[in-house]
Amino acid sequence: METVFGIDAVLLARIQFAFTIAFHIVFPAFSIGLSAFIATLEVLWLWTGSAHFHLLARFWTKIFAVSFAMGVVSGIVMEYQIGTNWSRFGEVVGNTLAPLFSYEVLTAFFLEASFLGVMLFGWNRFPPWLHTMASIFVALGTALSGFWILAANSWMQTPAGHELRDGIAYPVSWFHVIFNPSFPYRFAHMMIATYITTSMVVAASGARYLMAGRCTREAMTMLRMGLGMLALLAPLQAAVGDLHGLNTLEHQPAKVAAIEAHWEDTGPVALVLFAWPDMQQERNRFELAVPHLGSLILTHEWNGRFRGLREFPREERPPVAPVFFAFRLMVGLGVAMIALGWWGVWLLWRGRIAQRRGFLRLLRVCWPVGFVALIAGWIVTEVGRQPWIAWGILRTADATSPVTAVQVAISLTLFVLVYFVVFSIGIRYIHRMIGKGPEAQMPGPDTLPNRPLAGGQPDAREATPS
Repeated sequence: METVFGIDAVLLARIQFAFTIAFHIVFPAFSIGLSAFIATLEVLWLWTGSAHFHLLARFWTKIFAVSFAMGVVSGIVMEYQIGTNWSRFGEVVGNTLAPLFSYEVLTAFFLEASFLGVMLFGWNRFPPWLHTMASIFVALGTALSGFWILAANSWMQTPAGHELRDGIAYPVSWFHVIFNPSFPYRFAHMMIATYITTSMVVAASGARYLMAGRCTREAMTMLRMGLGMLALLAPLQAAVGDLHGLNTLEHQPAKVAAIEAHWEDTGPVALVLFAWPDMQQERNRFELAVPHLGSLILTHEWNGRFRGLREFPREERPPVAPVFFAFRLMVGLGVAMIALGWWGVWLLWRGRIAQRRGFLRLLRVCWPVGFVALIAGWIVTEVGRQPWIAWGILRTADATSPVTAVQVAISLTLFVLVYFVVFSIGIRYIHRMIGKGPEAQMPGPDTLPNRPLAGGQPDAREATPS
């Protein structure tokens, strides 16, 4: 078999897809959460008449536009890869997955396309209630997009509602295809993750402005909304993650065994806090574990037991080390976000957050934590599914196109170079926009939108912007 530096075409194609999707996933996730945040700001502006909600909505809408565009561009690249590197995948499961992607276009993309222009360019052209409705529909469209993508990906994890004819999957029940066994848990887990990720960015930006003594009212609003959502959703995410883990144990036991680096079912399972999994020797090196705690978490029984990796043939086991470490990174960051959210809410409640410079400095640099946890969770899900690309239907090694390792290596190299240039520019541009702050969006007297008709009175800056 032809290789490049000892790597065959299958592994190179996997690396290429992993690289592109790692870049892609952060932008749709951020767009989903940010669109909901913007819609909330506009509802508050419409209800209260306070100008600082309007300023924040305009400020974050520009950042949303860049993130949304980068998500679209990176998503198109991944679709082409399915045809170039994974043609057998499309042949075997295309009858089931292709309609789900089409439904995303027919519902989510059409809804977003219908109202995105109003949201981006209609601030002074439409009444506030109509602009607010447009923002709500864009937020709904991004959530619908997540719905269909998670339905398709969840079907690859836990296929249902299909039948196999000559090795090809054909749908027989669209309800069971969409609402497959893992979908409710994975959809809830992912959507909460998008809101947590956005909350971290919003709260970190608020801390940045408050430390600099800029836009203090807007900064406090960002801190209240960002930390409030973080304190509420991060613990909820832990509960949803527990349910997701129970579902995975039922339908993908080998993945759970890899997550826990659990090799043999000899009794109650310890929770491995740290180890170096050795797949060749089928054991853990340098293990630090808490007895019984693994049983309690995964089976909700003190002496609960589940299958170890040795009970699965070697060719049926996922790579243990990436799954094991990525899961602990995700959980560790999740615990840190729970602590950060509760700490911040306590400081807000006591009215001391502006004086706690240490907390603000910490919060300011924590903006990427949600993104890192998101990518770590994706690694657990996708690498833990191996060696299957569609669980029990098609192996990853059998899903590739008849391309050579050299061809894939060339395209991978070009992707890496182009992505680092394009996305570095995009991320730097977003960073510059955040650096300018909401005051850069302060409208002049001749460009003020019509005042909301519902709710309270506009504040002084709405009548006389500075």
